[in-house]
Amino acid sequence: MNSVDSLLEILELKHLEENQFEGVSESVGSPNVFGGQVLAQALNAAYRTIHNNRVLHSLHAYFLEAGHLDYPIHYDVSIMRDGGSFSVRRVTASQNNQTIFILSASFHKTEEGYSHQIEMKPDMKQPEELMSWTDILNEYGSMLPSKTKAFLEIPRPVEFKPTYLPNPLDRKDLPPFADVWFKLKGDVGDMELAIKQQILTYISDYNILSVALQPHASKAHWGNLLTASLDHSMWFFREFNLNDWLLFSLETPSTGNARGFAKGNIFTLDGVLVASVAQEGLMRPIKKS
Repeated sequence: MNSVDSLLEILELKHLEENQFEGVSESVGSPNVFGGQVLAQALNAAYRTIHNNRVLHSLHAYFLEAGHLDYPIHYDVSIMRDGGSFSVRRVTASQNNQTIFILSASFHKTEEGYSHQIEMKPDMKQPEELMSWTDILNEYGSMLPSKTKAFLEIPRPVEFKPTYLPNPLDRKDLPPFADVWFKLKGDVGDMELAIKQQILTYISDYNILSVALQPHASKAHWGNLLTASLDHSMWFFREFNLNDWLLFSLETPSTGNARGFAKGNIFTLDGVLVASVAQEGLMRPIKKS
C-alpha cells in the first residue's frame, strides 16, 4: 500500500445490509491489524449513516482484542441520537463473532461561534530541511538494526519527516516530546471533508505511542516491550488540505503501570490547528525467562 488510492480502497467498506459493513486489512509491519486502520474504517461506517450534512467533531475508541490480518472485519453501526444539532453513532467491530473494537463518534451541524487556538512551536524545522523515513532507509539502511530496517521497508501511503532523528544504536533517554511532519504520497486531489477526516484518523495512530517510549529509551525499545493501543480519542476543529505537509506535535505526560499516555496536536504548515489526539497504550516489559 504505497499510494493514497490504495489507502482509500482499504478504508472504503463493503455495504452488507442496513448499518452493517465489512472491511479487509493490510499489514503495516505488525503481525496484527493496524489500529489506525480499524479507527478509520469504523469512522467510514459511521459516516455512511450520516445523512444530514453534519461533520465529525470527536471520536473515542477502545481496542479490545488484536485484529487478525487474514479475516474480514465486520462493522455494526448503532444510531444513538439524531438531535437538533448533534448526531451520535456507536460502531462495534468484530471478527469471527468476537468484538475487537468499539467507537463512539459525534457529528455536529455547522454553526458560528467564538474561535481561538494555541500556537505552533516557534522556529520549527520545515519539511524541506528534514529527512523522510524513505530517505533514512535509502541512506542508512545498511547500518540500521534489522527490525528498524524491516519496518521502514514496508510500503506506506504516507511520508513522515521527524524533526529529530535519534541514533538507534545510542541508547539514552530522550525528551518527552516529538514533532513529525507528514504528507500523503502522490496527488491527493480534491476530497470531501469526511474522507479527509478518515485519512487523518488513520495517520493519527502512527508515531503517537512512540513518544511515550522516549523518556525510557536507554532501557525500553520495541524489541523488549509488548505494546498495543488501548484507547484513542480525537477532536477535529478546522478544515485542512491533505495535499500539503501537516505537523503532528506530540508529548507524553505520563507512563506507569505498564501503560503510556501520549497526546498531540496537528497543525498545517502555516500554523492552523486542525485536530488534537490522545492515546493510552500498553507498554509491558517482556520478562526474560
